[in-house]
Amino acid sequence: MSPYSFLIVVCSVLGLVLAIPSNTCIVMGNLDIIRKKGKLSPSDVIFLGKGIVNILLQCVMSLHGMLFVLCPAVFYVTEVSGFVNTSVFFLFYYSFWLTFWLSAHYCTSITNLSYGFFIWIKRIVSNLLSHLLFLTALGMFIVSVPWFWAVYAGRLLQSSENSTEASSNSSHDLFSYYVSANTLGIFLPFFLSLLCLVLTFSFLLRHVWRVKNNDSGSTRPNLQAHVTALRTIFFLLLISTCVCMSRMDIFLLNSPLTILFWALQSLSPSAEAAVIFQASNKLRRIILRRLWTRSLRNPETKNVEDP
Repeated sequence: MSPYSFLIVVCSVLGLVLAIPSNTCIVMGNLDIIRKKGKLSPSDVIFLGKGIVNILLQCVMSLHGMLFVLCPAVFYVTEVSGFVNTSVFFLFYYSFWLTFWLSAHYCTSITNLSYGFFIWIKRIVSNLLSHLLFLTALGMFIVSVPWFWAVYAGRLLQSSENSTEASSNSSHDLFSYYVSANTLGIFLPFFLSLLCLVLTFSFLLRHVWRVKNNDSGSTRPNLQAHVTALRTIFFLLLISTCVCMSRMDIFLLNSPLTILFWALQSLSPSAEAAVIFQASNKLRRIILRRLWTRSLRNPETKNVEDP
């Protein structure tokens, strides 16, 4: 095993160790909120979806890296490679759209814009978010399924002895699918999220300027929640951008850049979990309370067991 292969395995295992417990805490914390309150706020629903997607994505990416290093014969089987690639892209696309719906929720909640489009977005996010997330998952699944065909066609193209014209047509078809799938799954939700971020930031700047120049001497509102929302959107978009960059030819380079790219991918679910924890006071309180209760329970159990 080369040093690069060893580091890929280490990153895969480290990603599992960090991402699974942290995102499981997000899922269990939101389920605890459902058990106590009966329903979740729109942001908590999206956090729950993010936690589930990150757990699945981390498992698939770690399996991807370990198969590539430890079982290359299995990794290059068309069915296995097609399933793994389809799963990764589906979860990746869905994560981008979850980021957009979270950005749209924050934007419509903070800006209170009177345009019809924003009023419509606010209404459907507030009332139909669960249905939206389901339809988004279904749409991204439909977009991602042809990845299996793309992998299969790519393998046939590499081993094909057909004419140059047929190979050129197949390459053109594959490239067209790559562009359209990535446009729907990556670029569209990314730029919509970026638009929400810009609108929210400009609204807050105008609001702060008006309060600052108000001569009435009234107390200034607490903008900590708005700043947290902006910070959350920004870091989620930053993580998504880094992962997009790291998807480029990750296993084709035998250089330190390969390890950097793979580390970015493997640690992205853990990084998103950290962003979610800083954005949700309820989740932090639930996790800290559980840890505190467990730390108090352990000494009591130990004292009971001692003779």
